[in-house]
Amino acid sequence: MDTDLTAAYDRCRELHRRHGHTYYLATRLLPGWKRRHVHALYGFTRYADEIVDRTDDLAPAERAARLDDWGGRFMAGLHGQPIDDPLLPAVLHTIAVFDLDRDDFAAFLKSMAMDLTVDSYRTYDQLLDYMEGSAAVIGTMMLPILGSSDPVAAREPARQLGFAFQLTNFIRDVAEDLDRGRTYLPEEDLARFGVSRQDLVEARTRRRATRAVRELIAYEVTRAQAHYAAAAPGITLLTPASQACLRTAYALYGGILDEVAAQDYDVFARRAVVGQRRRLAVAAQALLTPTGTPVVAVPGPPVPCPSAP
Repeated sequence: MDTDLTAAYDRCRELHRRHGHTYYLATRLLPGWKRRHVHALYGFTRYADEIVDRTDDLAPAERAARLDDWGGRFMAGLHGQPIDDPLLPAVLHTIAVFDLDRDDFAAFLKSMAMDLTVDSYRTYDQLLDYMEGSAAVIGTMMLPILGSSDPVAAREPARQLGFAFQLTNFIRDVAEDLDRGRTYLPEEDLARFGVSRQDLVEARTRRRATRAVRELIAYEVTRAQAHYAAAAPGITLLTPASQACLRTAYALYGGILDEVAAQDYDVFARRAVVGQRRRLAVAAQALLTPTGTPVVAVPGPPVPCPSAP
């Protein structure tokens, strides 16, 4: 592998190590030759996300121009043109090695661009359309790298796991997203529980959710649980060497829902995180679990039921 390509993979790995703690730990359970390709996909998604979310000092139009420029260089690289970029060579190499679907990457960039112009979603179906590009395609990007005994059957569970992870992030990060001027909880859900966007802003300010807001969050947890349940059968369809990685990611991301429930669905009081001791225990358990063992535990409480304030 040439020096520039090695440096690009190293850059992606560092982005993953620094920002994707949960999935980085899970990725360490993969065979060494697969890890760098997972790092490359993470690097691609993270770098695009940073253009959108880590350049708040820039006007939306300038951020859009930067994303368009970077996406343009990526597409040029896909067509064999030489590019000057610190991480794209690793992404392009991974795409070539596994013949990944180019349309997945275009869909992802489209969803990232939506974050610059769309600040809320009226219905859950509209949110799912956004998550198709921001999350489901990441599952299908990953599937050829992880490997499967039945790629056709494993495709939908991979998509569902993308939805589950993304919705978990939305639940945990309501306050942070508000700071960026966005709400990923569907407006129809807010209305169902008598919650306004201003109520969320006030909860952010007080660092304490009202009962109605906690009931809303509990409802969103049940949505995420449905995606985890739909994703679970796909783990046993992966190649044996990849199952421990996905069992770990499934349990740790899902563990965030357990933490949300443990703090009575008040995602404004503190950020829900899974502790290091549990993270290591989950990884160890995944390594000890026999290949092919079905995943039967859906993350989160059986019946979300916030207590009275």
